[in-house]
Amino acid sequence: MIARDGRQLSDGKRRILVIDDEKDLIELVRYNHEKEGFSVRGAQDGESGLSAAIKYLPDLIVVDLMLPGVDGLDVCKSLRLDKRTARVPIIMLTAKSAESDRILGLELGADDYITKPFSPRELVARIKAVLRRTSSRRRLRSNPARQFDHRSRQTGNQLSRRSDCPDRHRIPVAGSSLPLALAVSFPARAD
Repeated sequence: MIARDGRQLSDGKRRILVIDDEKDLIELVRYNHEKEGFSVRGAQDGESGLSAAIKYLPDLIVVDLMLPGVDGLDVCKSLRLDKRTARVPIIMLTAKSAESDRILGLELGADDYITKPFSPRELVARIKAVLRRTSSRRRLRSNPARQFDHRSRQTGNQLSRRSDCPDRHRIPVAGSSLPLALAVSFPARAD
């Protein structure tokens, strides 16, 4: 398996970084996620969490809002502003459960927000769901031809080669070759 930064991952595991000042919580997350095939690292404050995010380049970051030094909201902002970590999914895991805190966390770039106390099984499920969503978006972004075909299927359109183009002119698009002339047929409307 190859990481986003091009490094070969010897164990093929998805990497999670947990930034939380509670060492027991980091160990709980590590235990439950390593059983599910993840590699987990921890940091106990915002500053060391930001350093670990740059060094480790995780597939997902779990961050608490209430951290010593740099708080979780500032960590989230910093991660989103750095081009190396801007697209890494972030899940806020915090005791702050007020609606305003949840909204602020999501508006600052968190992909999900979970309040403490939490179910370790639910956290595993949410991490898997966020990784599924973000990896499918990444695949679509990396292959525009696939994105075009994906969008056409979503709307119910059917793509086919035009039979009146004998040369079948093709153009290169993101490493793929697409026919220049495409016909879009729409399903018949039932009036």
